[in-house]
Order: sequence, then C-alpha cells, then structure tokens
Amino acid sequence: MDIDPVLKALAAALHGEGPAVEIVVHQDGQPEAVPVETGVEEAAVVVRTSGSTGTPKATVLTVDALAASSVATAMALRGEGQWLLALPLQYVAGVQVLVRSLYAGTRPWVMDQSNGFTPEAFTAAAGELTDKIRFTSLVPTQLQRLLDSPAPETLAVLRRFNAILLGGAPASDELLADAQAEGLHVVTTYGSAETCGGCVYDGEPLDGVEVRIGEGELEGRILLGGDTVAAGYLDAPRATKAAFFEKDGVRWYVTGDLGEVTDDGKLTVLGRADDVIITGGVKASAGYIQSKLEELDGVTAAFVAGVPSREWGQAVAAYVAMTDPSPEGLKRFTARHEAALGVLAPKTVVAEKDLLMLPNGKPDRLAMIEQLSAAHQGQ
Repeated sequence: MDIDPVLKALAAALHGEGPAVEIVVHQDGQPEAVPVETGVEEAAVVVRTSGSTGTPKATVLTVDALAASSVATAMALRGEGQWLLALPLQYVAGVQVLVRSLYAGTRPWVMDQSNGFTPEAFTAAAGELTDKIRFTSLVPTQLQRLLDSPAPETLAVLRRFNAILLGGAPASDELLADAQAEGLHVVTTYGSAETCGGCVYDGEPLDGVEVRIGEGELEGRILLGGDTVAAGYLDAPRATKAAFFEKDGVRWYVTGDLGEVTDDGKLTVLGRADDVIITGGVKASAGYIQSKLEELDGVTAAFVAGVPSREWGQAVAAYVAMTDPSPEGLKRFTARHEAALGVLAPKTVVAEKDLLMLPNGKPDRLAMIEQLSAAHQGQ
C-alpha cells in the first residue's frame, strides 16, 4: 500500500493549503485522498461512520478538532512517536494514525492486510518500526488474535509498544487481564468518528474533552463535548441537529450509549441506549444477557438483540461465537444458558466460530440481527 499521496493530500488539508479530503480504499487495496466540498470553514477530513447501527454518515472533522485530538493524545501517552497502521485507513482510527504521525513528524508504517489481519503480518510490520517510541491502535478481536499466537516474536513486538490503544468495541476484563499479565501497555479508548475517534482513555477524558450524562429526553446518555467534536454530518442537517448541540460555548455530541460518571470524573459505559428488549411485557437488557452468555465456558463472544415475535412482541435472540458451534456444542450451550438466565434465555441462537464483523473491527449488528430474525421466523 502506497500511502505517500494520501499523506501529502492530508498534510495540505491540515495546513489549510488544500481541500478537505475523504480517504477511500479501492478494491486493489490502494488508498486515495478524494477532495470533498463540505461548505465548512477549516474542514480537513470527512470520515464515514461505521454503519454498525444504521446508514453510515459522513462526519466532517475540522483542522482545529484534529489538532486538539492529536495534542491531547500525545499528552495522555506522554510523548509522540511512530505509529503502526493495523486498522482500515478509511475509518477514523486509521485516519488518526496518519494525522498523529503528521503532527509528530514521524513516518507511519502500514502492515500488509492483503490476506486480512494476521499475527504474522502484524509481527513483521511491527519489526520494521525504527522509532524508540511506538504506538498502534487495535480492536479487541485483533488483540485477542495476537495474544493467542504461539509465536514468541509476536509477544516480543507487542511489548515494545509504549501504548496499544484499544477501542471500537468493549474489551472483556479477561482480555485486559491477559494483556496486562503479558506486560503489555493497553489503553482502552472510547469515542467515535464524531469526536475524532477515542477521546476518553481508560475512562478519563482527554485534555479539552468534557463528559456528562444526559437528563430529561437524554436521560442516561453519554454526552461528549469540547475541542474534538466534529462540525457535523455532510449534507445531513437533520441528523446533525439531532446529534450535536452547543451550550455555554461548548459543542456537544449525543452518543447512542448509556453511562455513568463517578465523583472523580471517570466514565463507565453501561451499554447502548437502544439495547432494551421488551419481551412478553418484561424489560430485558441485551448488554446484561450478553455478559452472562460470555461468562459461559466455550463462548468467546456474543451479540444479543430483540427480534420480531408473534408470541412475545420481541424475542431475545443471540448470535454466539463458540469454540464448538456444532449441533452437539449448541445443545450443551443451550442447557447452560437456560440455567444461567431462566426466563431471559434467548429463544433463538445462531452459533458460529466468530461474530460477523465490519471491516473496521466492530460487530456487524445489522447483519447479525438480520440472520437472527430469519432464524426466529417471527415465532
């Protein structure tokens, strides 16, 4: 992958010497920085949201927001250094690897993903880094694969990173404990394209970022405000109005997540605001059911959603990643989850080796809901 033309166009946009750009990756894997007319003063980059919960939106990020994010990240990580790109370049986490590198004056290194993400390719790319200070961004699935690799050199290169930013999806306590036991410096991140990527590190907002919990119509919602918030969505005034607002000189983004903030300002993400399933008149939390399923032996990950049901209104359904997704394995799993959850046990289960994932490493919620709805057949 030749990223030099993209870096040149991105640098021009960040310095106000060129138009805003959107980075697209063609079928041959080659990226291109496509000029975009946004109508927003000082717009630098347009990044598509993942689309994990609906139609992807084109988010407009300004020079000031990206600069604030880069500076705050460097302060949180206590230095600038060389970045390894291991995520898709067209999404915000990938774009930020290039942006941070440009501000730091270092050259990012791109791992070969022509065969997808593999521990071997990551290890080879990490071994090419030359700076003494090294960073990378991963999603939990990638980190799990790296920790599962039997090759000792994989752990060796992981330990050489000053920090491994981990975001895109919730990381299990077990994964974080395993990483810590191996001597890795993992920093969990929370944020989105609308906040220039992760803006809360290990539960604490970056410098210039504010976190609040909504009230009234936004009861329980996580609100992210401050210097890193996007200008809005491209050509989508209604969506922009619904997701962004300004108050007392601070620009805020309304997330789709529920959370709580401790007295010392630390954020805990409780789950999505739309994960409540009303089944047979009983309110059930998809996040709670998912956590209980993931505690069962042989389950590596789970996704829970409500699907249309003639009998229940909504039926609890689960897409489960299992070490043994065979009919026999599913039968054993069914007995265990019914004992653990009782009336909240899923009425329909799809068992596979892995969850369905988007290219950016997030669970493909819409695709899994579609499969679960088809499997349940409205019963």
